[in-house]
Amino acid sequence: MSNYANLPAPTPEGGLNRYLQEIRKFPLLEPEEEYMLAKRWVEQEDAEAAHKMVTSHLRLAAKIAMGYRGYGLPQAEVISEANVGLMQAVKRFDPEKGFRLATYAMWWIRASIQEYILRSWSLVKLGTTSAQKKLFFNLRKAKARIGALEEGDLRPENVKQIAHDLGVTEDEVISMNRRMSGGDASLNATVGQEGEGTMQWQDWLEDEDADQAADYEERDELEARREMLAEAMSVLNERERDILTQRRLSEDTVTLEDLSTQYDVSRERIRQIEVRAFEKLQERMRELAAEKGMLPAA
Repeated sequence: MSNYANLPAPTPEGGLNRYLQEIRKFPLLEPEEEYMLAKRWVEQEDAEAAHKMVTSHLRLAAKIAMGYRGYGLPQAEVISEANVGLMQAVKRFDPEKGFRLATYAMWWIRASIQEYILRSWSLVKLGTTSAQKKLFFNLRKAKARIGALEEGDLRPENVKQIAHDLGVTEDEVISMNRRMSGGDASLNATVGQEGEGTMQWQDWLEDEDADQAADYEERDELEARREMLAEAMSVLNERERDILTQRRLSEDTVTLEDLSTQYDVSRERIRQIEVRAFEKLQERMRELAAEKGMLPAA
């Protein structure tokens, strides 16, 4: 994959406009062409095929990166991290699973960007609960939903609503909103030289594949997590796996009493096995998530 060194890269000196114009030169791939390139990479490790798949999706990576423009980090670096996620997606893409590369790549791109933000922003390092991370990545979306995206300090009723929706305190919403305010470059800003019209960033980033892929993003992320869970379950022995499945992973939860009868041990012993199995599973899930770029590095 040495050809990746030849990819265009956004730089503060060159500006985003030049980079966005440059990546528009790479053609999008037809489904059959994409499939054949992916097969060449999987079967022959053809670096040229991988390079074509990456360059054809640079617009997708940039488009997703623009969605993280309100976190106070250099946009060129965010796009670069998006491209890292894209390259990881191409490296792992299996064309036989029946979906387009864009569908698969969206998750890897977002994961790479989020890892970079979490790694870079000291605010999040101070608050590492899942609820706080959820607030960090969803505050802008929550503000947009209630029509408060352009406001400075939020109105009390909006603070209350967002805190309720995201499962955090009102003080956390206020603090996070104040820290994240400002530095937001609009996607409506025009690009191009004077006299070239008023084309906007989102026009340059249009990618029909990305819109189509968005419909499947949630499903594919769920599939990835299910695959990771199945892999993590291998650390459990047969009894631990069965008890944990019946207690926590089944739609109809089995009682401690029923399991104690099934295994001819006390309810307390069943509870101990369940707790220990869950701890082992959590530890392995964290390891796998870190390996797959789903969590920030420790």
